[in-house]
Amino acid sequence: MLSKAPGGPETLELSEAPDPVAGAGQVVIAVRACAINYPDVLIIEDKYQFKPPRPFAPGGEVAGVIETVGEGVTGWAVGDRVIAMTGWNGLAEKVAVDAVKLHRLPDGRSFEEGSALMLTYATTIHALLDRGRLGEGMSLLVLGAAGGVGLAAVELGKAFGARVVAAVSSKEKAEAARAAGADETIVYDRAPFDKEASKALADRFKAAGGKAGFDVIYDPVGGDYAEPALRSLGWEGRYLVVGFPAGIPRLPLNLTLLKSCDVCGVFWGAFAARDPQANAAHAETLFRLWEEARIAPRVTQTFAFERGGEAIAAMAARQVIGKAVVRVAP
Repeated sequence: MLSKAPGGPETLELSEAPDPVAGAGQVVIAVRACAINYPDVLIIEDKYQFKPPRPFAPGGEVAGVIETVGEGVTGWAVGDRVIAMTGWNGLAEKVAVDAVKLHRLPDGRSFEEGSALMLTYATTIHALLDRGRLGEGMSLLVLGAAGGVGLAAVELGKAFGARVVAAVSSKEKAEAARAAGADETIVYDRAPFDKEASKALADRFKAAGGKAGFDVIYDPVGGDYAEPALRSLGWEGRYLVVGFPAGIPRLPLNLTLLKSCDVCGVFWGAFAARDPQANAAHAETLFRLWEEARIAPRVTQTFAFERGGEAIAAMAARQVIGKAVVRVAP
């Protein structure tokens, strides 16, 4: 599913391409499933942090079966079921991946589930523990709480002992957040907000945070939702900047002084590259929590390979609850 020129999902073309070859330290995976994430919306429009040379396929996380093993690869064999973070090129029948980016897909787990695990949960565990220092008995506000990273934040927040308030844009999404373990939900209106509407939303967030305010706010949404959320943060709280599907906000920095709080950027890809050992430790924790049924990827929509563009369009329109996955092969 190739992007040959910058544009929306409608510009993607299902085309033939040469089979990838496993270089030194790489494997080739026969892709069975590819999860869709918001970076896929941005990367085909040349709006993401990375701009791969065209033509390329979107799709940053896959699950499948190892087809060939390159020189120098140990611990992996043809036929192994794996999860891999590819960055892009996941919407393809085959993809070459560095072996260090592989995780073993546990027995009994589907390819669809496996493809939907790592990006959202790895981003979120890094955000909550490393950047947010979330701990037992703290309070956590999650914006966009019914999306992939949002539901991951709800589940991991509960797993780490926090009180979790989930903010969403519909009753259906509130139900999904409650099913994931949220202690309380807030259904907010769709932005843009005028000054009065912004204050009203801030008041609702403050009421949910209580007198002390929230210890941590997880924001994968941005836009007009950011300032009302920041106003509900408590003394020395941590505001986690994860993404901007609603737009890049401008925050009044006087609030950070008055609250003595931190505004923390969350760039999981760079973290994983800079500190692979810490990232691997987080991955071990995630697989343990998955085995214990304390987290579980929620695949709510599946698309045939030829409809991969529709999956990205649904993500762009913020219509996806949980994760959307493209079945590349049976």
